[in-house]
Amino acid sequence: MSDTHSHSAAFARGRLLPPEPPPARSVGPVGWLRQNLFSSWLNAALTLLSLALLTWLLAAVLPWIVQSSWTASSLSECRAQIRAAFGPEASGACWAVIRERWAQLVFGFYPSEIYWRPVLAFGIALGGMAPVLFPGVPRRALYLSVAAPFLVPWLLWGGTVWLPVAVALGFALGYVAYRIVDAVAGTLPGTIAAALVPVLWWLWLAGPAAGQLQAVLPLGIEPVSSRDFGGFMLSITIGVTAITLSLPFGILLALGRQSRMFIVKSLCVGVIEFVRGVPLITLLFVAWLLLNYFMPPDTNFDIVLRVIIMVTLFASAYVAEVIRGGLAALPRGQYEAADALGLDYWKAQRLIVMPQALKISIPGIVSTFIGVFKDTTLVSIIGLLDPVGFSNSIRADVNWNGIVWELYGFIAALFFVFCFSMSRYSMYLERRLRTERR
Repeated sequence: MSDTHSHSAAFARGRLLPPEPPPARSVGPVGWLRQNLFSSWLNAALTLLSLALLTWLLAAVLPWIVQSSWTASSLSECRAQIRAAFGPEASGACWAVIRERWAQLVFGFYPSEIYWRPVLAFGIALGGMAPVLFPGVPRRALYLSVAAPFLVPWLLWGGTVWLPVAVALGFALGYVAYRIVDAVAGTLPGTIAAALVPVLWWLWLAGPAAGQLQAVLPLGIEPVSSRDFGGFMLSITIGVTAITLSLPFGILLALGRQSRMFIVKSLCVGVIEFVRGVPLITLLFVAWLLLNYFMPPDTNFDIVLRVIIMVTLFASAYVAEVIRGGLAALPRGQYEAADALGLDYWKAQRLIVMPQALKISIPGIVSTFIGVFKDTTLVSIIGLLDPVGFSNSIRADVNWNGIVWELYGFIAALFFVFCFSMSRYSMYLERRLRTERR
């Protein structure tokens, strides 16, 4: 028995062996290629076919991009420079048109001596959105978020400083009206008063009050007409404003559509279905031709503001349907849990229901926002010169008549940067809010 024990003990290890490294073909770049591009014969064939197609495209496009001219003052001169530099049969891009007209493509007819104003305005807008978009930003930056909606329009359009002050005062009056009416008559009348008082103030009293204050203490900067807006500045102004405003309005429309109050539900359903059933270009024509007829006589309703209102309304209707899908996807137990905690309607929506519905709806909401930003190019049809509108006017110039790909390529690249950034932020937000167990 002792011999048996001694022989069996020889096969028992006193310590565990260290783990062996994985096979070299399953880790690193080689492993990634095997797993993602060559995992089967079909994937390998598709990979090789895609590489061949990509090589063919690059071989055709790269020489056209590299064999280019940056210093010409006309299309004919540009082609002559390319033939002189790269051969009589060479053809290339004429990037000189971008060098010569980039200011118009970005700022439109905005006065060149005050380009600092739109640059500062969009910097303030980005700074104001940062605390909302990224959790690591200091909370003190929320003061900039509160001030940005009033500073940005004032910097872009100029004029008296008292007008944005009067607009901000409307929100303060709405809050005071809500507190007073809520204490006397309840939440619903208080909410109605909070919405009605600012609108009345802005329509009838804000302008005269700003004028009186300007007469007493004149403070302001050089005004700029909306007709001078153009290029990417116009697209960003319309797109960012519509995206920012459509989210809260879309939430209200989605909640109104699910309301048990017949009038509220009917109004929200009517607005959503009408707007979603009409092309955006039709709404833009309404903003251009008809909206002034609904205003008091002798009212000069700014064309860019009219377009912003219609684009915001259009985006809000689509956002409302996306959020309604998120609300429908939420389990019924979440609503019952809010009721069990004794929360009222608004607290239940703010603390339990809406955060989860918005998390579910993030891909659809961002997709709607990207579509809205791209649809800002439709304003060229009603006479506003966005980048596409400016490209048409540049091509009408006799010096650049016939140039196409360079202008549209530059415009497409800038739109891609903005839309791709929104898409990446959507993916980052989904990862950050992912709380389910894996």
